[in-house]
Amino acid sequence: MIKSPEEIEVMAESGRRLAEVFAHLDQLDLAGMSTLQVNDLVDDFIVNTLESRPASKGQYGYAYALNASRNHVVCHGVPSAAEILQRGDIVNLDITLEANGFIADSSKTYQVGEVSPLAQRLVQVTYEAMWKGIGAVRPGATLGDIGHAIERHARKHGYSIVREYCGHGIGREMHESPQILHWGRPRTGLVLRAGMVFTIEPMLNQGRRTVRTEDDGWTVVTCDGQLSAQFEHTVAVTRNGVRVLTLRPGERQLN
Repeated sequence: MIKSPEEIEVMAESGRRLAEVFAHLDQLDLAGMSTLQVNDLVDDFIVNTLESRPASKGQYGYAYALNASRNHVVCHGVPSAAEILQRGDIVNLDITLEANGFIADSSKTYQVGEVSPLAQRLVQVTYEAMWKGIGAVRPGATLGDIGHAIERHARKHGYSIVREYCGHGIGREMHESPQILHWGRPRTGLVLRAGMVFTIEPMLNQGRRTVRTEDDGWTVVTCDGQLSAQFEHTVAVTRNGVRVLTLRPGERQLN
């Protein structure tokens, strides 16, 4: 669970490379692309440009380099040649990358062209909620502090938090302990220590928090068909606070 300073530096390099993937995506007009095309582009960029490995590919039998979760898809959306991104869509691209034996994990919800004000608001508040959780990370804080900060911000803006999926420890394996819930009570749960590395990845729904998994066994959608958004960073607990290992070029911490 606890990573050495040297291991965290290796993870920071994985995070830096993963941030380059998102910087590459930021330059694209996603409208008219299929989610499979986006997947293939990301796969090629990770392997051939960054000389790294798409860590999700082959994990648990999954065949792709990313999850593409569009509109009412909460998470684990499977790339498809038939799914064409349209202007007005929102789509979460969740990507993992392994370099030098360590994995980084991050996701971003993209707005495809001009989206509705309600969709814009959901995306913005979800991004803020992730940063509220990151801002609670420091030695001596608890996992409940992280979840409470996220949940309070979401509820203040009228959104629900998906409870079935959570953040996780990460390192040589994609999913390590502990689990990072995005809801909770302050001063409860595991106490944070310097050297812990984990993801914070809240999923906020416009409507009810209930979700279901489709017949493909992967794709998770909102039960009421309303929009869902997600953001994710990999973070390390430092002696004085928190370090975001997947911070993207031009992105600034909101805490």
